[in-house]
Amino acid sequence: MQHDYAFSLPQPDAVSAAHSERCADYIRARIFDAGGSISFAEFMHYALYAPGLGYYAAGARKFGADGDFVTAPEISPLFGRVVARQCAAALQESGEPAVLEFGAGSGRLAVDMLVALRELDALPAEYRILEVSADLRERQQRLLHKELPELAERIVWLDRMPALHRGIVLANEVLDALPVERFMRRKNGVCQLRVGDEAGEFVFVDEPAPEVVAHAVEAIEHDIGRRLPDKYISEVSLAAPAWLGDVAQMLESGLVLLFDYGVSRREYYAPDRNEGWLRCHYRHRSHSDPLILPGIQDLTAWVDFTAIAAAAARNGLDVLGYVSQSQFLLGGGIETELHDFAAMPLESQLQTAAQIKMLTLPGEMGENVKCMCLARGDIARPAAFESADRTHTL
Repeated sequence: MQHDYAFSLPQPDAVSAAHSERCADYIRARIFDAGGSISFAEFMHYALYAPGLGYYAAGARKFGADGDFVTAPEISPLFGRVVARQCAAALQESGEPAVLEFGAGSGRLAVDMLVALRELDALPAEYRILEVSADLRERQQRLLHKELPELAERIVWLDRMPALHRGIVLANEVLDALPVERFMRRKNGVCQLRVGDEAGEFVFVDEPAPEVVAHAVEAIEHDIGRRLPDKYISEVSLAAPAWLGDVAQMLESGLVLLFDYGVSRREYYAPDRNEGWLRCHYRHRSHSDPLILPGIQDLTAWVDFTAIAAAAARNGLDVLGYVSQSQFLLGGGIETELHDFAAMPLESQLQTAAQIKMLTLPGEMGENVKCMCLARGDIARPAAFESADRTHTL
């Protein structure tokens, strides 16, 4: 399968191209087995998680300068240290508390969290990591054992959610990697955008939406108080509320901190957002064609945080706050973490200032990434959510 990446994407090297073609063949076989097309959610799942082939299941480097994107923990340890400050009180107040991090990426957030929690005398009994990628799990183990060998016995990798959990649940850029359904609103109903194969190329095909997708779109329209325009295309996540339901069932008491690119439902389905919020990332370039480069590009969809808040309420969790990443860091004590800034060498000052800009400026991650805090039990609201709370906008 030949592609022209003239719209600014770099050509994949031979090894990456061959891997992508193997992943494409796997997806084509699923399309054939399904009778000619699969839902976009299925396509996204296979492109990201097909065993040994999907983006997160294979060994390509994903994070940092040599990968496809950068997350907040990769930018600066300040992010993890502020997160730790928000978790410390809840951990200190719980008996035998644990931290459970979903999708720990390179392991950098875990390192920064554990270092800061040790300084705050709030180390958890266990730091649990649930990682679906064998490759990423291996990288996390190498990093954590190298940088924190004395805490190795507290760090546990899990294959599935534990039956019960008390303490902190962390998910940094996890929800946006859950497969979503794509749909098109038509005058006579809702169409599901599915993926087929034509002469070796993946293409979108639209068919009448199954009941679960049609009902989800109608519920969105009821919530925002208007019908979506004819030919309006967007996404709806059925997986994210289901995932949160599983988290709620597991959580005995404690906090859930969710960080992700996202907006409220009214913003998500605004009239000018036709084509939705699906984005693809390849070699630090962002584009909107999810059907190319399967297995070697990241696929994400911004989060409808109104849906997350509604799922929390249905499952007995309290919403303690919803803020931008910038407000989370400013309200959570990033200034305290910078107490020795003036004593740093000039080069370190410039580097730290650049990192803070990336984390907090509206044009960078500061406004686009949101943080939602959920709780079960008598848990005090962390300081990062005391001001500039946007829960009323959901």
